[in-house]
Amino acid sequence: MVGTMAKIDDSVKKKIPELRFEGFTDAWEQRKLGEVATLSSSKRIHLSDYVTEGIPFYRGSEISTGGITGNQELFISQEKFDEIKEKYGVPSEGDILVTAVGTLGNLWKVDSRRFYYKDGNLIQISKIQVNSDYLLTYFTGGIGKKRLLDSAAGSNQKALTMVKMREITVDFPSEDEQKKIGAFFKQLDDTITLHQRKLDLLKEQKKGYLQKMFPKNGAKVPELRFAGFADDWEERKLSSGLREYTDRVIVEDDKEYYQISVRNNFGGITLRGSKMGNKIGRKRQAKINLTKYPQTLIFTRQTVEQGGIGWVDKYCDGAIVTENMPTISLDTSVFSKYFLTNLFQTRIFYKNAILDNIEGGSAQIAIHESKFLSSTLLFPNLDEQEKIGQFFKQLDDTIDLHQRKLDLLKEQKKGFLQKMFV
Repeated sequence: MVGTMAKIDDSVKKKIPELRFEGFTDAWEQRKLGEVATLSSSKRIHLSDYVTEGIPFYRGSEISTGGITGNQELFISQEKFDEIKEKYGVPSEGDILVTAVGTLGNLWKVDSRRFYYKDGNLIQISKIQVNSDYLLTYFTGGIGKKRLLDSAAGSNQKALTMVKMREITVDFPSEDEQKKIGAFFKQLDDTITLHQRKLDLLKEQKKGYLQKMFPKNGAKVPELRFAGFADDWEERKLSSGLREYTDRVIVEDDKEYYQISVRNNFGGITLRGSKMGNKIGRKRQAKINLTKYPQTLIFTRQTVEQGGIGWVDKYCDGAIVTENMPTISLDTSVFSKYFLTNLFQTRIFYKNAILDNIEGGSAQIAIHESKFLSSTLLFPNLDEQEKIGQFFKQLDDTIDLHQRKLDLLKEQKKGFLQKMFV
């Protein structure tokens, strides 16, 4: 697709986009949104109109950057929907809905599904006299998104209004070029959606495997197991293969020190930058020592219950940590690193190593490493641990690959949005 575009000479950048399909040279026109489309809202739906199932009733929270979220909570009856449709009309396929409160400016191009929506939460763009895919893309990013958000009214809680949106200036090329641009971004969006679905499916599959490949509470063996393994899993304390170490450092004012961040939701450990010693409040710190302890585990006492735990990569070697981030060494002759990585994500680990170690009445949740290491959990022999660990590592690598592809596509879209519009 990109190969059919031409880059525009700097002298005309102000009148036409930087990147353009070949064969188009005319300058773009400007028109107000209210001149090319009708903006409206819905009729009021009362609490008494809600039913437990029926026609979906959307609010702003159901519309995300990727369309309908699927988190459907509210419904109206078929009879109420038919009444509204006959008296006032309902959104048609090809109309565009825009979130007007909360997260402003999320857009969804209406498909063939039947639904209604909440007044004030969403603004409907209908009777569109230009290419609807082009208009949808225009407001998705770049100058169009900026103009949309800049039109929001209010001081504390901003909101989009039909009055202000009608006055938004929109840049339009010819109808044929609109179709080209609209089709290009629709294809790109469809590709992004496809990759997102694949990624979501892989994550759901992993959740299923985590439930089935580790014993449930009270069981001695998992529901799903590799061939050749039949023995019961045995109870062991984490301390049998994990040991805390402290490589003490006294911070000096004239030296530079690297620090780390432990991300929640098992997001890993990253460098958060460096500081001179005179900018660091606590002078008594500890240092990560991968030379002596190559498999080092770190968690944050206050956030381990939110998945703030992970293994230290080589580029973090030598970074300093506070006493709230215990450094723990793994004995690989006892536990498999990748087995533990996924054990940490199971419900049974959360119960036995986290919930059972939270002291009642604490104002702030914190798990001390001594209690963490004394937690008892079920483990198979090392061979089975390795087998399970490698299975999940391969699955995680596949998930990471799909995530990188998805991120790249989203970045490419951002770039095209900046370069393909005036």
